Amino acid sequence: MTQPAIYRQLADAARAAAEKAYAPYSNYFVGSAVLTASGQVFTGCNVESKVLGGTICAERTALVKAVSEGHRDIQAVAVHCRNNEGWPCGVCRQFIMEFGPEIVVIVESEGGNLICRTISELLPEMPVGAAV
Repeated sequence: MTQPAIYRQLADAARAAAEKAYAPYSNYFVGSAVLTASGQVFTGCNVESKVLGGTICAERTALVKAVSEGHRDIQAVAVHCRNNEGWPCGVCRQFIMEFGPEIVVIVESEGGNLICRTISELLPEMPVGAAV
């Protein structure tokens, strides 16, 4: 998969967003950056709660911000975990899939290389709109 220069910018934005995470329970600081078809970027971080169901992941935070501003044509989602290479959890994978099977998910490896997969590769044989 070719990697447009914007993917590096998204990865950098996700890294910066991770610094804003509120993770007093897991110490797992995650940031995300979402690219829309219009070229806008929305960032988000994870926000934990003592009530586990109240916790929201960085990917969903960024996606909700994009959608709440009227953007549903999502092109790519970058994820950065300060502690290690972090891929979206199952709930976030399903949430990303809601917006299309060809959305590119970008994660930076420990060596600084970008790893890119479509959400359909991360949720194989998962029809759009199907429940997990």
